[in-house]
Amino acid sequence: MRVLVVMNFGADEATPQRGRWVVDQVEALRELGIETELFTFQPGKSNYLPATRKIRQILRERDFDLVHAHYGLAGWCARLAGAKPLIVTFHGTDVRHRVVGPMSRGLTRKIDLIAGASKALFETEAGRPGLPLAEGRNAVLPCGTDLSRFAPADRRQAKADLGLDPGNRYLFFPADPTRPEKRFDKASELAEACDAELLTGGGIPPDEMSRWINASHAVLVTSDYEGFGLACLESLACDVPVLSTPVGIAPHALRNVANTLCTDFDLPAWSAFARRLLAQPDPRAPGRPVSEAFSAGRMAERVVFAYEEILARRVRKPVSRAKFGNDGGGR
Repeated sequence: MRVLVVMNFGADEATPQRGRWVVDQVEALRELGIETELFTFQPGKSNYLPATRKIRQILRERDFDLVHAHYGLAGWCARLAGAKPLIVTFHGTDVRHRVVGPMSRGLTRKIDLIAGASKALFETEAGRPGLPLAEGRNAVLPCGTDLSRFAPADRRQAKADLGLDPGNRYLFFPADPTRPEKRFDKASELAEACDAELLTGGGIPPDEMSRWINASHAVLVTSDYEGFGLACLESLACDVPVLSTPVGIAPHALRNVANTLCTDFDLPAWSAFARRLLAQPDPRAPGRPVSEAFSAGRMAERVVFAYEEILARRVRKPVSRAKFGNDGGGR
């Protein structure tokens, strides 16, 4: 099977981790024997027309069984370039954004499979509408965690490797603080209330992220919404406690995992929970088995199943429902 994957969220010098989850999925698909070519372009309105032309050129020069785009605007480029069959995985902001969201929902009427990174994207969240449900054309296809990069490590050693004070207590906000939906203000408020130092992500290379997680007493996910929420699973892969709002995968992943909290942000409740963790010299959360269930390899198997279903429709009538979209890949 030959697949062209299209993404408009590639990494750059300022954001080396951006789009890594898609790259991880592509690599996992290749390990499963899927011949996959990745075409990546940067976001920005000046890039969409050239990208569409390039995709059209690629499709003319090489044969693919299907095209899989990640994010709504990349999906539009693939659609306008003539990609067919076309799967689009939506990841969050492309669904919830006040401008891009309506464009993404419009695209869903023109593609073969509407895939969400979690079930949350098919629901209203924080007052923002989700993806439409179209019989036989929906699936939940997360990217998953690359477990080769995330594993438990000695906290003191992780601090030393990063040049952090071994005696300080750290909370980690893994997102870019400038992204308003991630709610850095809440994380900052919590750290101040707990007298802890707040570490932030945004420009951390993917291969370094595990060290920052392991150096911290807990990871904070204070987002208003998440498409999937890999930071939660990456933290569990390191057995590091997580405090999260009930967004994306968090309600499912954190259920019954000790030393984790999943509830709406409330400063007194969150600070009380965080203080208990910060009082421990080495707090851990036994979450590795949960992250293994959502590994990049396991999620790639779901994607392959979806590919096979789409291609099978070329020789038979569509199935009555998307079998691969109805289990626990999300909330």
